Formats: sequence, structure tokens, C-alpha cells
Amino acid sequence: MTGDHKQGAVCIFGTGDFGRSLGLRLLQAGYEVVFGSRDPKNRAILPQGSKVMTHTEAAQTAQVIFIAVQRDHYEFLTSLTPALEGKVLVDISNNLKRGQFPQSNAEYLSSLVPGASVVKGFNTVSAWALQSGALDASRQVLLCGDDPQAKQAVVNIAHSLGLTTQDRGSLRAAGEVEDIPLQLFPNWTLPLWITTGLSAFFFAYLLVYDVTYAYVEDGKDNFYRIMIAVPNKLFPDVSLAMLALCYLPGALAAILQLHNGTKHRRFPDWLDRWMLCRKQLGLVALAFGLLHVLYTLVKPIRYNIMHSGDTGVIKQIKENVTKPFDNTEAWRKDSYYSMGILGFGMFLLLGITSLPSVSNTLNWREFRFVQSKLGYLTLVLCTGHGLVYGWNKFLKPSRYHWCLPPSYMLSLVLPCVVLMLKLVLITPCIHHRITRIRNGWEKPGKNQGHHTTVSLGKATSL
Repeated sequence: MTGDHKQGAVCIFGTGDFGRSLGLRLLQAGYEVVFGSRDPKNRAILPQGSKVMTHTEAAQTAQVIFIAVQRDHYEFLTSLTPALEGKVLVDISNNLKRGQFPQSNAEYLSSLVPGASVVKGFNTVSAWALQSGALDASRQVLLCGDDPQAKQAVVNIAHSLGLTTQDRGSLRAAGEVEDIPLQLFPNWTLPLWITTGLSAFFFAYLLVYDVTYAYVEDGKDNFYRIMIAVPNKLFPDVSLAMLALCYLPGALAAILQLHNGTKHRRFPDWLDRWMLCRKQLGLVALAFGLLHVLYTLVKPIRYNIMHSGDTGVIKQIKENVTKPFDNTEAWRKDSYYSMGILGFGMFLLLGITSLPSVSNTLNWREFRFVQSKLGYLTLVLCTGHGLVYGWNKFLKPSRYHWCLPPSYMLSLVLPCVVLMLKLVLITPCIHHRITRIRNGWEKPGKNQGHHTTVSLGKATSL
């Protein structure tokens, strides 16, 4: 929208990075922008086409005023109380840490200027997002305030800038809105802790099984395996375990619903939290699976592999023997490679459909089909890949180093448990009962008054 389509005047107190970026976007949207500054003569850094005045003069030009200054500098607003009477003040400030002040910035601002309507908003949108365009960052503006008309005025401005809005309620919610930019991947905390724990366990296990054992028992220096061989076993082990952890909570939720005989009893907090981070668990599992693929691709050019292959060929030539073709081994290797490729391809499909731009185009039934039905197919293929890779190695005593089984056997335990639980849950009699419960049926004698409703999506997705 050009300047020929004026939408009214908007005032901004503050000429910092955010204030200037917001002023530029407002000018591009057709608004008249007036900056309130302590030094009205300083115009060089402001967007071309905007005006700059004293705070009192600027406040008289517009109904909506963006307060683009830090909380520590709010005191000057008390002297402007008459000029701010009846105005809409948009508090966009953030703090350096959570709980920095006993009162939210927006509520504090409202107490300083009681005659104005304070709206908390735009604090979750960065100056970079405003400069680069809404598609390059978060497009959602979270708003809260006590005056519906004031909030609507801010909503109209946000929409004209190409941003979406979400009403978070009264000004009491301002503290929660102010804490959002301070959160560091909140839904990733549990998945990252699980990933770190599994990775540390498998690395230590493989270090003992593959490296330390050979050094102690045979005097072989296999420490070079730490660079490629050990990670290339760690990545698929962790990936498969993480994938199983995506589907285990759904099975546990179904078992709890069967036990309770109702869908209206709240799941335990730990299970609720587990369900909410399944997407992140799956994405981390996909990342580890991708690393496994990349490490496998370099396997043929590794020095020890090339050396072993050349040595084997030279030995056959010297002894004038030919190693016979093993048809069973050929079937085994082709089978586990094929299942690995198919499993990874399905894994990628799950990851792609998890992207908001893709998932938003799917209805609930389509999304559930991909994430649940195809998700379990992915788990079957990846588990089959591990089982066929192991083949009959678990029967050979030489594979057990210091009575420790190969690491892939440990990684297969959880997926096999999940698949067995799923096999039991889809048997006609049990599946029919679960379906009835999720459709509202309750076991006779249940006291609904003491139950808390749980969203069906949490119980059935994945």
C-alpha cells in the first residue's frame, strides 16, 4: 500500500531499532507516522516521510501510541498524563529475564497513566521481522488488554501490516505474554534431555564394546573407530529409540483409557508433557537418521574398509581361491538396505508433514493417517531394518563382549515393545472398546463429576 491511501496517524514514542522499523512498515502500509522524541531535531535516522515532534505534540496527533522504550524510562510518561488521557498505549517492551519485576511492564504502565487504555502487543515480533517482511519470521502478534475497543484498534493495525493476531485476554495475562520471547525452545527441553541421555549412554556403551574390549583382550588399537564407526552405530540406535518414544505415549494413553473406562479423566502430567513433545522427538530422531545415512555413504571410502577389502582380495589371489557367492547373505544385505531406504523415505515424509506450511493444508483425518498409520509403518520398516541387520548374530557367543550384547539389540527393545503393544491394541475386541470410549462411552459407575476432560487429539494422534 502506498502513501496515497492514508489510514490515519500512528504515534511512536522511541526512535530505537524497533521504533524505526515499525515506523517504516506503518508508512509502507499507508499510515501517517509521528515520532515522539526528547530531541525532535534528530531526524536523520528516522524513516523518510515520518514526522518527529516532542512527546506532548506527538501524542496529540494520534489515538494509538506505541511505547517503544524500556520500562526503566517510563517515568517521563507521568508528566504527559493530560495528553495521554483516552489514548491507546501499546506496550511493546520485554525484560532481560523472567520474573525480573513483580508486576508486568504493561500493568506498570497502566498504573502510571490510569487515564489511557494499555494494550500489550508486538513484543513477540522483532525489528528484523518488521524490516525483512512478515514471512521471514513470526507473523503472529499476541495481544492482551482490558479495553476491547483499544485491542481492536491494535488488531486493525497489525492486520494492515500483514500480521495475524491472537487475543490472550485481559491485561493480567501481560506477564505471560512478556515471558514468551524469553523462552528458549520450551517444547524442545525434554526431547533434548532424552537425546543427550540416550546419546551419552550409547556412546559409552559402544566405547566399551567396540574399542576398549579390543584393546584389553586383543591388544588392538581401534580408537580410530570413535570418529566414524562408533557414531554410525550410535545414530541409528538413538534414532530408532526416539522414534519408538514418539508412539509409546499413545499406546500408554489407550491403556489408561481402557483401565479408567472413560476419556474424561486427565492423564498424568508426565504423560501429558510427553505427548506434547512428540513432534520434537520425531524431528530429532529424523536428524539422527539423516546423520546415519550420511555416515553410511562414506563407509566405502574409509581407509580401514579399503585396506580390509584390498587385503582380502590379495589373500585370495595368493592362495588361488575364490570366495563363493553366498546367496543367503546377499538376500540379507539387500533386504536390510531396502528396508532402511524405505524406512528413511517414510521418515522424511513424516518430517515434511510436520512442517506448519504442509500440516496446515491437511485436514485432521489426513494428518492423523500420515502421522499415525504411516508413522507405525515407518517404525515397522526401521525395526525390520535393525532386525535383519542383526540376523542370527545374537546366537553367536563371539558377538557378546564381556557378556555385553551388540548395541543394536538394545535399541530394538523399545520399538519391539511398542509394536507388540500396538498389535494388542488393534485386536478387534480391544480396538472396539477403545473406539467406544473415545466416542463418549463410559464404564458404568464412573463419577463424571470428579473428572477433567482431556482432548481426544492427545490420546489418538501418533
